[in-house]
Amino acid sequence: MMTTAFISNGWILNKQLTFFAALKSLWWVLKSVLFEELLFRGALLYLVIEKWGTTKACLLSAVCFGIYHWFSYNAFGNPFQMGIIFVMTFIFGWMLAISFAKTKSLYLPIGLHLGWNFFNIVVFSNGPLGKQLFMKANDSHLEGIPSLLVFLFQVVVLPALVYGYFRCKKQE
Repeated sequence: MMTTAFISNGWILNKQLTFFAALKSLWWVLKSVLFEELLFRGALLYLVIEKWGTTKACLLSAVCFGIYHWFSYNAFGNPFQMGIIFVMTFIFGWMLAISFAKTKSLYLPIGLHLGWNFFNIVVFSNGPLGKQLFMKANDSHLEGIPSLLVFLFQVVVLPALVYGYFRCKKQE
């Protein structure tokens, strides 16, 4: 939504989207999130925490999560795109790994990941499923400094909120 605040663009409801197609999209997102969480937090992170400790295990999980997304975004051959994808997914993966390590549960990482992917892919049509619930009204795109600021906001805010949550919870 922030990207549309800086340019003259808005969102329009996709009237072509059927209830069945929306359920199918939700199912796709749920399966992909569960696969990634069970792989990167449920198996890899859980096993490596016992061997290497929490910090190194969370780093490894985040690195693997970032590299994995090169494949899902089909980014090979474009170093700039690979770098952007790695930074975004590494930070997000780090946050999910810390969430698992602090709670000893997959509930929070699954909830955060599911929420992010659902809104990004299904609600705002930003992903591999194409046009979903809302679509941009035109082809205007952010460029320059506003684009960088929105990118940094997206990459930093959710992890910062999770970090703040754990800091507050620790003080209780």
